[in-house]
Amino acid sequence: MVMSKIPVYFMPGLAASPTIFENIKLPEDQFEMHFLEWFLPNDKESIESYALRMTEKIQDENPVLVGVSFGGILVQEMAKHIKTQKVIIISSVKSNTEFPPRLKMARATKAYKLLPTQLLSNVELLVKYAFGNNIVAKRLKLYEKYLSVRDKKYLDWAIENVLIWSQKKADENVIHIHGDADEVFPIKHIQKCIVIKGGTHIMIINKFKWLNENLPKLILNEKE
Repeated sequence: MVMSKIPVYFMPGLAASPTIFENIKLPEDQFEMHFLEWFLPNDKESIESYALRMTEKIQDENPVLVGVSFGGILVQEMAKHIKTQKVIIISSVKSNTEFPPRLKMARATKAYKLLPTQLLSNVELLVKYAFGNNIVAKRLKLYEKYLSVRDKKYLDWAIENVLIWSQKKADENVIHIHGDADEVFPIKHIQKCIVIKGGTHIMIINKFKWLNENLPKLILNEKE
């Protein structure tokens, strides 16, 4: 009897395209990889509504969802609408209590409404916003290709919905992989995660060897 393959759906981070997963390879005899893409939100759409619409892109029963950064928030919301085998988040947060103080402050003061997102079409700013300030100039071009969603309406919506995310209590079943050098969501604010030494907010791109080795085990093993 042929074992059916496990469907794994990958959701990229804020403004990013599925090219961020180009180095991720799971054994083809066991897993079927699918890549989700951001689409434009409706006017004033809630993240709950958007997540429900994103679940319509899932063609399999009981999938594994893997989300990076804001995509990690989205897959947690998607899992409230459909039955999932596992939810894995990378470089993300499990609740708004894991936000660093500057994001909590931005949320409280609604400072994000003043962000000139039209400027984010400036690639350099967008890279820094999506991946953190430590990106050196020579790498900008490298990261530019990963950021395909430059629509102002989407960026306004995405930034606001990261900050106003209302989940206060982490889902115990979510598997959280996080770098100890993440500059967007510093590790000191993160509870219960698998720590990747030297991992930054872009470790999906540059720590792929660890992920390729360990994602299959995390998907297949029951949680301890």
